[in-house]
Amino acid sequence: MEIMLIRHSSTEGNRQRRYVGRTDEGLCPEGIELAKEKAKLLPEPELVYSSPMLRCRQTAEILFPGKTPIIMDGLRETDFGKFEYKTYEELKSDPDYVAWLDSGGAGEIPGGESMEQVSRRVIEEFGRLIMDIMLQDYAERVAVVAHGGTIMTILAALGLPEKGYYDWQVKNCGGYAVAPEGERLRVLREL
Repeated sequence: MEIMLIRHSSTEGNRQRRYVGRTDEGLCPEGIELAKEKAKLLPEPELVYSSPMLRCRQTAEILFPGKTPIIMDGLRETDFGKFEYKTYEELKSDPDYVAWLDSGGAGEIPGGESMEQVSRRVIEEFGRLIMDIMLQDYAERVAVVAHGGTIMTILAALGLPEKGYYDWQVKNCGGYAVAPEGERLRVLREL
């Protein structure tokens, strides 16, 4: 079985380099065009899973028309709390933000989620996703449309070769094809 982990296409917040977590914005016009181009390059999956966020659902609909995504709440992006929808320039003087950056992103976000909380939520939900696949008819190819942070979390915890969280950064509409290997995920190729 192959699982395509795909980041949603671009939003206005992405273009402005904002921390977009719980903000439920849709794709910008450039993001729609990017997804249409990417759709020409991806093989068709039997099953499509998606974060509940609008940007992911829209991306899934463009990439895989006619496939109704199975929505999985735990695949949503990090809740950036106090930092939500702000840029580095807007935050660089905030002592809470500086402390969070100094922690490598692992520290507490005031009013948001820590990296540990996100990891626990995402990995538990990904486990449910794998179980759901197994309970349905066998699928040779599955797509998961989620967020950069979600994909980075999954691959930092389960990916082979082993790499750190920030080593798995993925561009909008990019991603990785992976295959289960024991309790891990072997990265087959970039998408």
